[in-house]
Amino acid sequence: MEITQERYRQLEQIEKKYKAINQNTDTHLEGLLWSKPITYWDYIQTDALLNLQIQRTTLPDEMVFIMYHQVNELLFKMILWEIDQLSHTEEPTAAFFTERLGRISRYFDMLTTSFTIMTDGMEPEQYLKFRNTLTPASGFQSAQYRLIEFALTDLINLIDYRFRSTIDRNTSYEHAFEHLYWQAAGKDYKTGEKSFLIKEFEKKYKKVFLDFMEEYNTINLWKKYKQLPEESQKNETLIAAMRHLDKTVNITWVMGHFNAAKKYIESVPGNHEATGGSDWKKYMLPKYQKRIFFPELWSKEELENWGEEA
Repeated sequence: MEITQERYRQLEQIEKKYKAINQNTDTHLEGLLWSKPITYWDYIQTDALLNLQIQRTTLPDEMVFIMYHQVNELLFKMILWEIDQLSHTEEPTAAFFTERLGRISRYFDMLTTSFTIMTDGMEPEQYLKFRNTLTPASGFQSAQYRLIEFALTDLINLIDYRFRSTIDRNTSYEHAFEHLYWQAAGKDYKTGEKSFLIKEFEKKYKKVFLDFMEEYNTINLWKKYKQLPEESQKNETLIAAMRHLDKTVNITWVMGHFNAAKKYIESVPGNHEATGGSDWKKYMLPKYQKRIFFPELWSKEELENWGEEA
């Protein structure tokens, strides 16, 4: 075998790589000699992935419901992956910021357009049967989505609209947590009693949430934007990307979710709750909570009419 100049250069780089971590290069080359070639199914872990769908009923459309939500969680993970890179970049350029926002928005665009799978891809009769076996589980309990919210904006923008005037940056994370907008879906504010849905959710994730809230207090997407040079903050392409993400997540995607839930929950007469018993309309409709990640990028009129056109 001829040792070309390019191959020799690669061997030098390999030697340098393993020397830097105090490893024997010859040992790793010997290991490469006996290792098996990678296959698509091993790399993607196809067998494991396709065995994660476990139905609780005999109704076929439950499989659609399970897989759709698993796809959502994978997209949430992709979004968090991009946010993590942007938030932990010391001095991102406007171009880098805009490019990463584009990736995040495309993932949410996929989530938005995919709701036709839910609205048109299941028989209401089947859904209303298998949903009862899911109680008290609910999509409300998606921890990754909560982490995305914490990572995108200042905490005050996630506080229940009724309590924002009583909370500031000196408020403890614990106190702020108790007044997050989604508490309205699982708490009776007359009695203060929390539903089983939210109690179980907090039992598993509350510490994770509190730690994440603290970590992203100074590196959330809005904070990173404000740390950019003033000229970059005025970049029209970047502002448009920020506004698109804000509206896509807090109006377009939310309304897609709302309309899918509405179709099935109200498909038969009577007063129906969402799975988990949450007050789904007050929790989901943008005009109630006015969830806005980047309020400074919207006009006074736009803020006042947030979600009304939906």
